[in-house]
Amino acid sequence: MTNHYVATVPVKFTDTDGQERTRFQRVGAMFRNTRNGDGSEFFSLKLDFPVAVSELVMFPPSAKDPQDRIL
Repeated sequence: MTNHYVATVPVKFTDTDGQERTRFQRVGAMFRNTRNGDGSEFFSLKLDFPVAVSELVMFPPSAKDPQDRIL
C-alpha cells in the first residue's frame, strides 16, 4: 500500500484531430501519516506551488463533530 498519492487537476484540450481530451496536471502530492500518540491516521496535501497556503491536512470525521458541519 502506498503512503502517497499524486494530486492532479483535469485540464481539457482539443487534440490535432479536433477531439476534446483531458490531461491531468500534477499540482502536488497527498501523504498518509500516523500520529505517534494514538496511532490514528491523517493525510497531508503538499502543493507544488503556493496558493494562500502550501499545505492542507485532512482528518477523518470525528465522532464529537456533528455530521451536518460538512458544507
